[in-house]
Amino acid sequence: MARNASTPEQQSVRVLKVGERVRHILSELLARGEVHDDVLTAHSVSVTEVRMTPDLRNANAYVKPLLGEDEAIVLKALRTNTAFFQREVAKRLGLKFAPKLQFKPDESFDEAERIERLLNDPKVVRDLEDED
Repeated sequence: MARNASTPEQQSVRVLKVGERVRHILSELLARGEVHDDVLTAHSVSVTEVRMTPDLRNANAYVKPLLGEDEAIVLKALRTNTAFFQREVAKRLGLKFAPKLQFKPDESFDEAERIERLLNDPKVVRDLEDED
């Protein structure tokens, strides 16, 4: 039987869609407090992005606690409850294989802040004004 040939664009769209669905599921679980963990119920955690591997077997979930407080403690609690999250994601996704989750801190906010500081540096502002 011939295999359905899909273009790389279609595969990447599927990977993005599944990643977004996983992000929504994780966000919903955390928002509703369905995790029986005192640390996670005490903190508001945002799942900013989920990146899936092309085979959909691994997922990196990037998270950030509200205001970045107690990030290490929240990450430890998330990693402790990974089995619960994987089970719930598998149940709600309905894929052949459940993705293996890894929780990582979202560094994009820190990077954006660093770039903002650089752009507001007096030397950079002076150089930008000289161009006008």
